[in-house]
Amino acid sequence: MGSITGVVLAAFLAYGAAWYAGAVEGNFSLLLFLATAVTGVYWVAERLVFLPQRRRAAQRLLAEHDQRKAALEKQGFSQIEGDIESARQKVLAQPWWLDWTAGLFPVILAVFLLRSFLFEPFKIPSGSMIPTLRVGDLILVNKYHYGVRLPVLNTKVWSNHSPQRGDVMVFRYPPQPSLDYIKRVIGLPGDEVAYLNKQLSVNGQPVPRVAQTDFFDKDSMRYAKQWQETLGGKTYSTLNDADRPAFVPGATEFPFADGCRYSVEGVVCKVPEGHYFMMGDNRDNSLDSRYWGFVPEANIVGKAFFVWMNFGDLGRIGSFE
Repeated sequence: MGSITGVVLAAFLAYGAAWYAGAVEGNFSLLLFLATAVTGVYWVAERLVFLPQRRRAAQRLLAEHDQRKAALEKQGFSQIEGDIESARQKVLAQPWWLDWTAGLFPVILAVFLLRSFLFEPFKIPSGSMIPTLRVGDLILVNKYHYGVRLPVLNTKVWSNHSPQRGDVMVFRYPPQPSLDYIKRVIGLPGDEVAYLNKQLSVNGQPVPRVAQTDFFDKDSMRYAKQWQETLGGKTYSTLNDADRPAFVPGATEFPFADGCRYSVEGVVCKVPEGHYFMMGDNRDNSLDSRYWGFVPEANIVGKAFFVWMNFGDLGRIGSFE
């Protein structure tokens, strides 16, 4: 079993190395599921097969020791060399290949259940959600808020809340579902969303906004126009780049694209049933539904709600809702 386990562990390491090197497209959910399943098989085998075998071997060792002791006592010897308890503990000890499988199963299972059904950590990789979320923010995503989904398959098995306008949501990027994106929910199924001349409207009603002090981006060393916007009862800040035009360049073909009208002023879209219109708070620096279309309900991952760490700025820790 040691050699077989070595091959299994080597396969996991090879996959991780290939993923890190960019040779394969990684899927952490699948990798964690497989690790849970494999270590779970070893854990069950340890309880039902390997541990009972070691216990029987330890009992045989004690029986042989007692027989040897009795035989020596008949010959007049009162002491026997060797530490039988130490030898017994060595026989009972798990081999390395069980330490690295069955021994890790409870920890891997706990991580799998926590990540799949309760909370999942994410790291913000880009500035599309500035100023709400900054590059380097480590956030928590509530996995059950929008309903419980099966790991890997992402199939909903229990419904909970529906996404609401203004929610910050993590979802699988429609053109490449292996990637997770984070944006703000702007349009619900059936809504008409208009973003014209950098003014957002939903169902013909302009979304209220109030001008704020210009925002200074330390990374780009530039100022941006900042607005306080209120949508769905949630108030948050958005940015606009005065030097960027209002029209949407480079929009791709996507499902239900015939529901969108593009012009030099921007875009107007009718959100189809079972889909959502998403936008980043950094409006002129966000690749979102204006470019690649709508997010299907099946692509929802969870609701983002808390920054639990930013190693470059500890003051970022806390709720951003």
